[in-house]
Amino acid sequence: MKCAIEAVGKLPHDAGQMTIPAPYKNLQKHVFLFGMFAGLPGYASAQEIACRAPEPVCAARQAVFVISSFDPVASAVRIAPNLLVTNRHVIADKTTVSIIMADGEKIDGKVIPTNYGGDLVLIEAKNLPVGPVLPTAEADQKSSLFTIGADFSRRKIRVYPPGKLLLKPSKTARFPRLYHTALSQPGNSGGALVDEKGRLIGIITSGGEGRFEAFPITAIKKLKTMSGEQYAAASQKIGAALRNCVEFQEKLPRGKRLSAQMAKELDGICAVSGNRQLMDSAAVLLGQSRHLDLSQQLLKKALMRDPQAINTRLSLITALTFAGKFEDALPHIKILLPIIPEDAMLQRFAVQAGKFSGDMALARAGLDLVKKHNPAQAEAATRFLEAPLRPRPAPKRKPN
Repeated sequence: MKCAIEAVGKLPHDAGQMTIPAPYKNLQKHVFLFGMFAGLPGYASAQEIACRAPEPVCAARQAVFVISSFDPVASAVRIAPNLLVTNRHVIADKTTVSIIMADGEKIDGKVIPTNYGGDLVLIEAKNLPVGPVLPTAEADQKSSLFTIGADFSRRKIRVYPPGKLLLKPSKTARFPRLYHTALSQPGNSGGALVDEKGRLIGIITSGGEGRFEAFPITAIKKLKTMSGEQYAAASQKIGAALRNCVEFQEKLPRGKRLSAQMAKELDGICAVSGNRQLMDSAAVLLGQSRHLDLSQQLLKKALMRDPQAINTRLSLITALTFAGKFEDALPHIKILLPIIPEDAMLQRFAVQAGKFSGDMALARAGLDLVKKHNPAQAEAATRFLEAPLRPRPAPKRKPN
């Protein structure tokens, strides 16, 4: 991703570091959490980096390529002899791509216009050398999953440490993704998510905090039906909206609170992009500047694209908690607790929101999870839960 988005991805957080009871006393000490971007991508036939994964996974590297376009480094996966797929956010409104081979040779690729609203796009590469096309499969809860993409610093394809499936793609979401724990890093967007048999499960797109995302292979079929020269105008519009959101975020002053006007512009520009991870990153910036209502609204719009988005929902919980809307946060906390029960920040929110809203069952469930997964913090959480509940200040009324 571009530098501004990388900066968002590196926002400090205190998840897993509940060392003192202060977070329970002062919500301002929470750091606004956002699912960090997995960023960019890689290329195949790169035997320079040792592969310690199962042999079929190592062999699957031959189907992943480094590309350069709107993002200077990104990945693409071969899905037909002369056809690649990658993330739309690494292309934006560009119409051409450089495909970088292991020996440094560059091959021209042509972006196929699309009206598809998800974060995928096809690339035609007529001069691509002969190589493998990976078999495909649906994600399985029992399978080990591996990210294959570029090591961003070394520009070499590598296989990253394995993980497991967290959530299968929603059957009702507009743009469903699958959620997993296979490590993804900057350099991986557009890369391949494969199982231990080397079968293509999905296309890496974003994630962070140990929770990563990929588009399922079923999305590629839909993408194909919505791609072709007849979509050139619509494709350009989608790409320009992505570019506008990224570039607007890049030019925002760092370390300073956004004015009301800038916050409104950021919200509008990035909502138009329709790109969930860009909407998430914009919501983070809004939250950091205490434009919490705009942040919440944008995160809710992002969730409409895929209600299973774990990091988006966790960011929404954070924004609601900052705003003192504990009752509104409750249903979101209850959705995530069975999925990521080990998350220290979510545990903290469960204890806080449960106590402040009067849902003591939730508060006690959060405390039980603290004791199980973060026992060093159990005493602080217990003291907070057992302390007398102070009256909550009345919300400030806006002047007429």
